Amino acid sequence: MKAQTALTGLVSVAALLPDVSASVVVIRDPSVEQAAAEALAVPLAALKRAAPEAPNGYVPTAVDCPSDRPTIREATTISNNETEWLYVRRNNTVSAMRNLLGRMNITGLDTNSYIDSAANNVSALPNIAIAGSGGGYRALMNYAGAVAAFDNRTSNSTGAGQLGGLLQSSTYLAGLSGGSWLVGSLFMNNFSSVENILTQDTSGSNSGGTWQFGNSILEGPESSHLQILSTADYLKDIYDTVQDKNDAGYETTITDYWGRALSYQLINSSMGGPAYTFSSIADSDQFRAGNTPMPIFVADGRARGQLVIDGNATVYEMNPWELGSFDPTTYAFAPMRYLGSNFSDGMVVQGDKQCVRGFDNAGYIMGTSSSLFNQAFLQINGSTGLINEALTAVLANIGQDNDDIANYPNPFFGVNNATSRVASTDQLTLVDGGEDLQNIPLHPLIQPVRNVDVIFAIDSSADTTADNGGANWPNGTALVATYQRSFLPIANGTSFPSIPDQQTFVNLGLNNRPTFFGCDASNTTHMTPLIVYIPNAPYVYHSNVSTYDLQYNDTERNYIIENGYNIATLGNGTLDSEWPTCVGCAILSRSLGRTNTQVPDVCNQCFQRYCWDGTRNSTLNTTYEPPYKLAKNDVLSFSSGGLQGAVPSLAFAVSAVAAVMMIM
Repeated sequence: MKAQTALTGLVSVAALLPDVSASVVVIRDPSVEQAAAEALAVPLAALKRAAPEAPNGYVPTAVDCPSDRPTIREATTISNNETEWLYVRRNNTVSAMRNLLGRMNITGLDTNSYIDSAANNVSALPNIAIAGSGGGYRALMNYAGAVAAFDNRTSNSTGAGQLGGLLQSSTYLAGLSGGSWLVGSLFMNNFSSVENILTQDTSGSNSGGTWQFGNSILEGPESSHLQILSTADYLKDIYDTVQDKNDAGYETTITDYWGRALSYQLINSSMGGPAYTFSSIADSDQFRAGNTPMPIFVADGRARGQLVIDGNATVYEMNPWELGSFDPTTYAFAPMRYLGSNFSDGMVVQGDKQCVRGFDNAGYIMGTSSSLFNQAFLQINGSTGLINEALTAVLANIGQDNDDIANYPNPFFGVNNATSRVASTDQLTLVDGGEDLQNIPLHPLIQPVRNVDVIFAIDSSADTTADNGGANWPNGTALVATYQRSFLPIANGTSFPSIPDQQTFVNLGLNNRPTFFGCDASNTTHMTPLIVYIPNAPYVYHSNVSTYDLQYNDTERNYIIENGYNIATLGNGTLDSEWPTCVGCAILSRSLGRTNTQVPDVCNQCFQRYCWDGTRNSTLNTTYEPPYKLAKNDVLSFSSGGLQGAVPSLAFAVSAVAAVMMIM
């Protein structure tokens, strides 16, 4: 009875709405025994986690260089660190993939024997990646629902109609902007499951969960273990830590404040973990043992003073070992642990303590991938009646001072001088990775050197507008942008499946249900991954809240995560009982081709059902208001743009940011 009472797992729709139609499948209903086992397991997970490895809190600090002094490498291949880690990780995916595919009823193929055989030939083994788009808290929560569905640690995620184990079978887990918050938060908290992070802190004590979004990021957390008593204390702490970095000689920007604020909501540590570094992931026990996928974030390069980012922008990736780009406009990688060091011509300048540690603050890296302030300026400056002249002036000053970017001492100074856009500047300036419209972090995953077979692309983009009916739903723009970029010289040998225009996405419903792109690998110039496109849609909740909404109570949070779970599982198989089978076929598709294995009939049927067949319909249609896919009762109030009155306005958000910068 006590275990049942203490059960505080992910809240299901049925639990929140007792009178919901019976057609809504309850996805998680753990038994008393399961609940007790999970509760006991949490304290046992005392492995070394991503850690506060910075020598001086948030302030980057000069240290003695190691004997093998850090250098910049060219982007001809992946790093030695990643290569060595892949041997361990790929081997560890075999058991999970075997179990996953064994449950997927792929008749006509002995998946156990196939995976056992592939285990002895890594080139035959399916290579899986998961990518979550940007879109603020909407993206974090929708992506969290999908990741929970893919995680075999989630209660009942390995039953009929479920996809638990796909996360454990994956090699890469990528995030952009809000998607990076989800990935970063999981890794900074010992790669906790979504289910546990909602209810328990990393020490195992029930505290209502790490993700407490009821207090806006502009107000600060209420949780006492974060040692914040008031909004004033919270804002002062953010200001003081950023000012310390500035006083140490580093040019700080609005992204420093943004990243510090994010840390309070995403990292379960006192004062938002100011000493937690992104590179510390590489030292964590779980990651080193290959028990987790590899996290990758994406940001765009943006020249100072530039506001609009085009499709030709340099795309940078950030992983536990490196920051850099495969694009010919940089074509180099720098060691993540030593960002902030005095690099020139590919080497740290000789001298006493010229290596720097701590610049790769975890919150700052997440903030870099989500630095949207220049886009906020564009949105407001092009509108009327949204905010007063004083607030517009604040944003204008931020832009004029080039504070609306993430600023890095440029590690690529003097590197690839003939082709690099940044070789002659002492600062590397980065912004939100979706500003070039590639709002899904596909770029690192389509690099030929990574040999990814299938990408599960979770799209929480806000492409549609209220003018079309329903705002803040995706319409395929992210895929279109990546496809169009593949024809530019900057693509540098990468390939991408053919993608139709956005109006076709809407007219054919491709933005409202899962669709496979690139099913016929022979139609691409170079080998490209199969894209399993999973767009945000209203299954049990209108999850199309604004990117600039910054506050959600626990019920709203859980609803959006629940909706994301249903998106990934098609309502736990309610909408298609063969969906898990089709996911299995997508996982195996490229591998079957490499091994000349006959494609089972059930997979051919899946491909006929889910693969885009090349049909286009660009007829202009201005109405897009997607209906619920699963029955629900009208218990809560909804609007076409999300919850009514649930969150502060963008004007309030910018005002609070300005207030932070003016403290003291």
